[in-house]
Amino acid sequence: MKKLLTIALFLVAIIAVSATISSAEEKGNAAKGKESYNNTCAACHGPEGKGDGVAAAALDPKPRDLSDATYVSTLSNEHLYKVISEGGASVGLSPMMAAWGGVLSEQDIWNVVAYIRQDVCKCQYDGK
Repeated sequence: MKKLLTIALFLVAIIAVSATISSAEEKGNAAKGKESYNNTCAACHGPEGKGDGVAAAALDPKPRDLSDATYVSTLSNEHLYKVISEGGASVGLSPMMAAWGGVLSEQDIWNVVAYIRQDVCKCQYDGK
């Protein structure tokens, strides 16, 4: 009986840990997202996401610093997806942020979100 209870608690723990995995990690592949990020985002946001890409000097307002974990952790993965897919204006941000949904596939965009989370901001959505 004690062994059965231990197994049951172990399974509950596994389920709880699985539920905390972010949707970006479930839906996207950060390694694949890096290539799409470098091809579509780095010109403005910079190779490290600091908002200092080669095109940033000509933009007003300047691109967001995606390496700012304090800020990016306040954004849900779905919000990041929408901004990338539909552009900044779709969420009340700058229309200078282009919509990439016509260029990147749905999977490509989720890959970019996963890359931003894992390698750029190194943060997760804090849910607040």
